[in-house]
Amino acid sequence: MSSIHRFAIRQFLRYSRITRGLTLGVRAVVFDGDRVFLVRHSYVPGWYFPGGGVEPGETAVEALTRELEEETGLLPEGVPELFGLYLNRSLSTRDHVALFVCRNWTRVREPVVPNVEILECGFFPIAALPEGTTEATRRRLAEIRGEMDRSPDW
Repeated sequence: MSSIHRFAIRQFLRYSRITRGLTLGVRAVVFDGDRVFLVRHSYVPGWYFPGGGVEPGETAVEALTRELEEETGLLPEGVPELFGLYLNRSLSTRDHVALFVCRNWTRVREPVVPNVEILECGFFPIAALPEGTTEATRRRLAEIRGEMDRSPDW
């Protein structure tokens, strides 16, 4: 491959990142029997699965592990199961969420709450989720439990 060709490819990739950049987030559905771990953030209303953004140079599993430890004090044992990849149209047409299921985990510390990001967190019975649990969170649980078909949208 010529140096001109390599230069043209690099320029196209730079242009693509600017004009077609995507964001990728990760969320963890952490089960403890018939309970699921949820967090309530300081910057948005409702209860969600723990997670956050994937940083440059980080794999989705690395981001998930980092976010879980930061937000919950939990670490997945082994590689979490990738359940689905969703487009989060409510934020932008470029935001994607990778949803992982964690059935095996270890507590490395108690969560530090409240803090700047997380106001409350903990395990909740799936049959009695806290008031304010988001519809997307409820739908993902129903999908995982086989109670509804998977959607491509968050």
